[in-house]
Amino acid sequence: MALYGRVARTERLTREMVRVVLGGEGLAGFETGPFTDSYVKLVFPLPDVVYPEPFDLREVRASFPRERWPRTRTYTVRSWDPAARELTIDFVVHGDDGIAGPWAAKAQPGDVLHFAGPGGGYAPSAEASWHLLAGDESAWPAIAAAVEALPAGARATVLVEVEGPADEQVVRSAGEVDLRWLHRAGGTRGRLVVDAVRGLDFPADGVQVFVHGEATMVKELRGHLKLERGVARERMSISGYWRLGADEDGWQSSKGEWNRQVEQEQG
Repeated sequence: MALYGRVARTERLTREMVRVVLGGEGLAGFETGPFTDSYVKLVFPLPDVVYPEPFDLREVRASFPRERWPRTRTYTVRSWDPAARELTIDFVVHGDDGIAGPWAAKAQPGDVLHFAGPGGGYAPSAEASWHLLAGDESAWPAIAAAVEALPAGARATVLVEVEGPADEQVVRSAGEVDLRWLHRAGGTRGRLVVDAVRGLDFPADGVQVFVHGEATMVKELRGHLKLERGVARERMSISGYWRLGADEDGWQSSKGEWNRQVEQEQG
């Protein structure tokens, strides 16, 4: 049976980001583990389909034709408070585009959201001498969670591309963090992040990298970090969350082939 939460409250953090806090008995047993990039697969039922109760995504997929399956969207766990049993997820909202963003913008206390997970695989290492975290607004929740988890004295450079100053957010950390907001101002998404990373001075060793966001940006930075900077694969968490011109359904269906092509090109 899929986990679920009931909307406890919402908050508009910036003009394009809405925070939804989930609570309730459906979160019993949920835990995120040690990862700061923990993510869940949110489940959005099709409006014209009646699904059996209690809702079970595996059962639905086994008994319904594919075109009647609920849509799923992958989102980072911004925070999990096991004592209060509250799960916080931040959504980028672009008007009525997409599924998850419009849902978050209209969410009301008591609304139910089913999900599966969590997954995850990255957390800032206490042994790294320098952390590089870079991405666009889609990666900000994971980046912010990592910054908050940095141990005292850890050095980090954080590069986050957003549309403008109104989209900046505050994050606290025990580490020594150089946070740089890059204002796109209508420009090509991801370009500022690529240029900023290319312009950095890297330490000789001990680097740990987290780069996520738009797929073309991630592809270029993966090649730069691996081939030009010599960062070992095991020292990088790097992945495309989304791709310009494709919704998540389209991106996920093509992501495997995209990654294979990147592997062939960059080794």
